[in-house]
Amino acid sequence: MGHHPEVSTASTLRGRSVAPPVRVGATTVHGLLVDEQTRCEHYHGPLDVIALQFACCGRWYPCHLCHEQLAGHDARRWPTLQRDVEAVLCGVCGSLLRIDAYLEVSACPTCASGFNPGCRLHHDLYFD
Repeated sequence: MGHHPEVSTASTLRGRSVAPPVRVGATTVHGLLVDEQTRCEHYHGPLDVIALQFACCGRWYPCHLCHEQLAGHDARRWPTLQRDVEAVLCGVCGSLLRIDAYLEVSACPTCASGFNPGCRLHHDLYFD
């Protein structure tokens, strides 16, 4: 019998290992070192538990930096007229939130897990 090398689902990006996407509920989240609650290489504190669907590509990422490093295109913000789109994922329970609802809360309306208040500083990167 011949030797069969192990098959890895990880790839590399600038010399770093990039894990395969993570499933949270029915949603696939892409990013760098994403854990089961959507924390990533860039934001990995206890309250960093959301992922966002990017308007430009429809893919889910934990943060703007993961999108910037992996997507291969510039991000596009969600227009104000599309605030009714479910584009925010709670990484704890897998619930989807409408943009307008997310912008009004500090915790998941379904499971009450708190969201990082510092994320408000980045809303202009995701939403008009």
